[in-house]
Amino acid sequence: MIAALRNLRVSELQVNVYNSEAEIARAAAEIVYEYLYNVLQERESVSVLLATGNSQLKFLDELISLGGIDWSRVTCFHLDEYLGISADHPASFRRYLKEKVEQKVNPQVFHYIEGDAQQPLIECARYSGLLQSHKIDLCLLGIGENGHLAFNDPFVADFDDRYTVKLVKLDEVNRQQQVNTGYFSNIEQVPQYAFTVTLPTICAARKIICLAPSQRKAKIIAKMLQGEVTTTCPASILLHQPQATLFLDVDSASLI
Repeated sequence: MIAALRNLRVSELQVNVYNSEAEIARAAAEIVYEYLYNVLQERESVSVLLATGNSQLKFLDELISLGGIDWSRVTCFHLDEYLGISADHPASFRRYLKEKVEQKVNPQVFHYIEGDAQQPLIECARYSGLLQSHKIDLCLLGIGENGHLAFNDPFVADFDDRYTVKLVKLDEVNRQQQVNTGYFSNIEQVPQYAFTVTLPTICAARKIICLAPSQRKAKIIAKMLQGEVTTTCPASILLHQPQATLFLDVDSASLI
């Protein structure tokens, strides 16, 4: 088990700081492995809600490489998807998760948000029903440069959201981040709307693991941990989640 450089608790949130993104990936993978293994000793199946993005890649590879998880007893969901994006689009989160997770571990089932559904509101209802029929055991998260969780950007985030899945308009910071991380070549290509699992649904998970490495996350991490719990920084809701752990590297933790 990799030891953290620093362990601190901010309000109810556990925060662990490591030397590097590679150490974050390994440490988080070991914790998730132990958690899933123990849950599967107690119950026949588990449900996992997965994030996408660059912060998840090394972690997913590490988790899968550990082996020992009976993925045939795991039901998978994902947090978000662009509106109007097909499943084979290079930026599709469905494509990402099919290649990075489903095809490698063959879970019992992977329920995907159909970004190119012809009736998006019906798709919201369909996916909401699937999520409501499962208690989420584990939610994997990243944090956006504007503080978003999934596609709950500031100004559309709602800590008391009555929806399970909803359509939202993406703000300019979020859309530019998608360009900066290589998913689109320019901001005009980034869809303006997306499906997202809402914040109350995320916070209802039995365990939450959030990975936020790199210097470009330092400002929002400082705002999240040192400011008020507010929808202007949606990730700040994690400060009220005792079941959550935030994994930082020395770069993303440099301002705290």
